[in-house]
Amino acid sequence: MQLVCLDLEGVLVPEIWIEFAQRTGIPELRRTTRDEPDYDVLMKYRLDLLKKNKLGLPDIQKVIAEMGPMNGAKEFLDALRRDYQVIILSDTFYEFAMPLMAQLGMPALFCHKLEADAEGFLVNYHLRMPNQKKEAVQRFKEINFKVIAAGDSYNDTAMLGEAHAGILFHPPQNVIDEFPQFPVTMNYGELRAEIDKASKRI
Repeated sequence: MQLVCLDLEGVLVPEIWIEFAQRTGIPELRRTTRDEPDYDVLMKYRLDLLKKNKLGLPDIQKVIAEMGPMNGAKEFLDALRRDYQVIILSDTFYEFAMPLMAQLGMPALFCHKLEADAEGFLVNYHLRMPNQKKEAVQRFKEINFKVIAAGDSYNDTAMLGEAHAGILFHPPQNVIDEFPQFPVTMNYGELRAEIDKASKRI
């Protein structure tokens, strides 16, 4: 039995924090896992910026509600789910992702949780577990799934390495340079072809 694990942001939906940065005019919020490999450092930086700018969860959710999946993402995902079991493994948060999941047909999503105070300001974040993408793939393998994984950023590379086949999708050049062992795809047609190729191989 084969299972495809996909990252969410940068693969199926735009980078939520980059969109939020553009709409709020706070360029420092554009920093993502493409720039900062240490997720804890990145999230503490973001929460501090939000606090300084007096922006809470309702502000972020308003932006997310106006976003949609990337062009062609739903069609790609619908076709993929007809032939494979698919799980989204993401370092986003349920509070951010659910409006986008609805637009993608509610695929299974494993991610993290945010904690807000009574006024809606974010005070903390709670990881499902450290390095959850890699750990999830490891557990899927333990129950005899053959796993194909695809993602675009530093925080996906452990997942790609743990899978039976790992694929980069539209990654930045620095990730391509540092992880030459993974095939690079730049659009959904190439990604689907690489998934099908891996499926025959593993």
